[in-house]
Amino acid sequence: MSQTTVIIDTGCANLSSVRYAFERLTDDVIVSDDHQVIKAAQRVVLPGVGTAGAAMASLRDKQLVELIQGLKQPVLGVCLGMQMMGTLSKEQGGKLIDCECLGLIPTNTTELDSQGQPLPHMGWNQIEPSAHPLFNGIEAGSYLYFVHSYRAPVSEYTIAKCQYGETFSAAIAKDNFMGVQFHPEKSAAVGAAILRNFLALDTASLNAILQETMR
Repeated sequence: MSQTTVIIDTGCANLSSVRYAFERLTDDVIVSDDHQVIKAAQRVVLPGVGTAGAAMASLRDKQLVELIQGLKQPVLGVCLGMQMMGTLSKEQGGKLIDCECLGLIPTNTTELDSQGQPLPHMGWNQIEPSAHPLFNGIEAGSYLYFVHSYRAPVSEYTIAKCQYGETFSAAIAKDNFMGVQFHPEKSAAVGAAILRNFLALDTASLNAILQETMR
């Protein structure tokens, strides 16, 4: 039986808070690492905590890398899940070495230049969202909750920005893949609204929106 929304059990994340956040909005969400369940989902969530190296190793162990790369439905990466959507990450347990990631969005993750402010960047901060459907109804200056020391730079794939020392990507997207650096599950009403926007997406509606924005 297909599930509308599947949260991938990456094996290296505390999934409870993400699952509970979705369960407050829908009763059709499960956590799974079953390949067929993930393929059949209308939308997929890729969570993550810890380091990119450990998270990617877990995905490889579960043979999930190629499966995720081939997904056509809307996919949302959360925090480290967003960073894993990029090409490379420098986050390897404090060692600045390249970790090959999923290569879904052409961007690299490197240490945040906080310009002397404490790391990790932890707490509430404001975002500047774009017109991407993930941010429908979200006003510029809305506060969301962050916990991170690494970031994706601002690029053509940025759909929301934030500043902590430097300006960095608070969210990125390419095709059906979207990632957010903040924790929507810890971000009160604004975070819930963003998750609700994601739940409103399916493959057909997202493709229609993307085609319209390309005109």
